[in-house]
Amino acid sequence: MTVYSSLKDRVVIVTGGARGFGRIMAMALLEQGVRLMLTGARSQENLDETVASADALYPGRCLGMLADVSDFAACKAVAEAVEGKFGRIDVLINNAGRPSSEAAPVPGERYAFWNADVDGYRRIVDTNFVGPFLMAKAVAPGMVARGFGKIINISTSRPTMIGKGANPYGACKAGLEASSVVWAKDLDGTGVTVNVLLPGGPSDTGLIWGSSIGTRATPNFKAGKGALGQEGLVEGGLLPPEIMAAPALWLCADDSNAINGRRIAARDWDSDLPPAQAAERALQAPHSPPSVM
Repeated sequence: MTVYSSLKDRVVIVTGGARGFGRIMAMALLEQGVRLMLTGARSQENLDETVASADALYPGRCLGMLADVSDFAACKAVAEAVEGKFGRIDVLINNAGRPSSEAAPVPGERYAFWNADVDGYRRIVDTNFVGPFLMAKAVAPGMVARGFGKIINISTSRPTMIGKGANPYGACKAGLEASSVVWAKDLDGTGVTVNVLLPGGPSDTGLIWGSSIGTRATPNFKAGKGALGQEGLVEGGLLPPEIMAAPALWLCADDSNAINGRRIAARDWDSDLPPAQAAERALQAPHSPPSVM
């Protein structure tokens, strides 16, 4: 993994950091020397276990806080805790999310939108679409005042946005990507950037329906080696979630300071290339909206 000197002592918040993509990105960031706040909303036990694992390897560099990103008071409390401990916030990674399965009228079964549980549907929208806004609202003023900051929104593949049974998860991610473009324009010239990172296809995490998490990834998959333009297509299983680490590090580092309002698919990031070349390969056309119709 490339070492980024600018990440030493950088202060990063990763929401939904107790498991899945969040934990993978968090551990990669800690290895680079960042100071980190992880949030989780559902399991204090999972969050404590992740923070304990991080503290054993990188003592004193990782905090954990149970916080629901759909609650603005909780978002503000996270920001205040980080600023109180580390003095500032440099990067926000909006990773927390809920799957469409949480609105299933029968657990474990797929459903048509009109059969969705209303309360579950609202929770998904509040977490996946409203939550990133609330976290960004909590941290952006301080970033703008300091003249530096990075907001990284975790998204999904365009085919997932409009796939059968993907509502409301897919719609939330489409909305988040549109919001990311607006935020990037609003922040242009402030020193604060907004970019989107996605795996590039269904990935072996808890958000995917099914069991045996950690055993469903396509054998021997290596990011950046396939043809471009394959977003959403995975043969022989799911994408390994570890592919998110390398582009996440680059987005958090000074190497990406000039990048704003862009979208990166982790499946297209070739870690065998120098980071600048890997980024050029994985960056998609600027401000290209999701194709929904």
